[in-house]
Amino acid sequence: MKAGVIRGVLRLQGSETDPLQLSTMLRVTAASLCTYCQRMRLLLPPSASTVTSPNKRPENQHTVDSLYELSVDIRKIRKFKCWVLSESSAYVSETADLLRDMGADATVITRILETHPEAVLCRPEDMAAQRDLWVSVCPNKRELMSVIEKFPASFFTLTHHSNQQANILYLQSLRLSKRIIGKLMASAPQSFSRPVERNQEVIHTLRETYLDLGGNEGNLRLWLQKLLSQNPYILLRPAEAWRDSLGFLREQGFTTEELLSLVSSLRASIAELQPEAMQQALSYIEGALACSKDELKQIVICCPAILYYSLPILAGRLQGLMDVGVSMEQVKESPNVLELTTQIVLYRIQKLASYGYDVRSGTLGVIVGTKKDFEMSYSKLHLRQQRPLFNPVAPLRSAED
Repeated sequence: MKAGVIRGVLRLQGSETDPLQLSTMLRVTAASLCTYCQRMRLLLPPSASTVTSPNKRPENQHTVDSLYELSVDIRKIRKFKCWVLSESSAYVSETADLLRDMGADATVITRILETHPEAVLCRPEDMAAQRDLWVSVCPNKRELMSVIEKFPASFFTLTHHSNQQANILYLQSLRLSKRIIGKLMASAPQSFSRPVERNQEVIHTLRETYLDLGGNEGNLRLWLQKLLSQNPYILLRPAEAWRDSLGFLREQGFTTEELLSLVSSLRASIAELQPEAMQQALSYIEGALACSKDELKQIVICCPAILYYSLPILAGRLQGLMDVGVSMEQVKESPNVLELTTQIVLYRIQKLASYGYDVRSGTLGVIVGTKKDFEMSYSKLHLRQQRPLFNPVAPLRSAED
């Protein structure tokens, strides 16, 4: 069919054909040929479609074939990380063997290599050293493979090996659990790649902060573990960020005990707060709810999230509450309703209304909290509606009645 189209075009070129007709014919032919070529490429094996564009380096055929044998989608790698296939040195079989020895099956190996094909460029001796390092903080191989499958880039980042080792030893000296250290390595590998002295400075600041706020030395380790598990990137925040945030809150009149409560509630998020942004949020809430300084402090302690919500979010959620008839006094009594999106608030109000509960004449406490908290409140209300009331002074009915 394609040959016939080409012959027709050549005949038209040799005759006195309308130029417009000739141009149309050429475009149709080009489109047909492109479609034909695309279909042919899909039918060819990976080795037959090796990239040989003058703008790109030729692919390493051994790498392509080895990945193909492991059922890896070569087209996916070509689309997103084609440079991997052009590297002269690759260790596909060695990488697969290492993962297999750690308990990975064929499906997991394929998934890892498709997600992070750069893994095949790591030298076997470096991968073995990395495995031994991670084994020291993972309870067993099964859990290690689960971590690698979720965070392959973290495991196969083999630079700064000495820094990784030093940071692991330091965190272990703090008696942090292996699970927490492993989570940090997987989620925030950058904090392990940098010199250990920088992490020591941050940990020292956290320790001083906790103790200065009245924390107990005996509970310091557990407090640190909560912070690190809540936000693995906490070590990447400069120590000064903690001092600036806490200094601002001290200026707002929060006591040492209240500051410790806020730090424990916000955990690592407090290091990400900017004094200017916090000031804007506090000023807005103070004006919108028409509250005093003392009332504002209690609102923040009840709902610390106010400190990191932007003004558009706070304004939108308050407006959503006003639109359904909720009063400002109700918000002041249950400020943690601002933690919920407007869509969630409306859904919960409508669900409660189906059982005759009017939030506008009651308390917002029934709709705040997590989904589990709300479902428990909703279930209690549902049972209360179905349970018949018992009147202790009503006469008992006999069987004869």
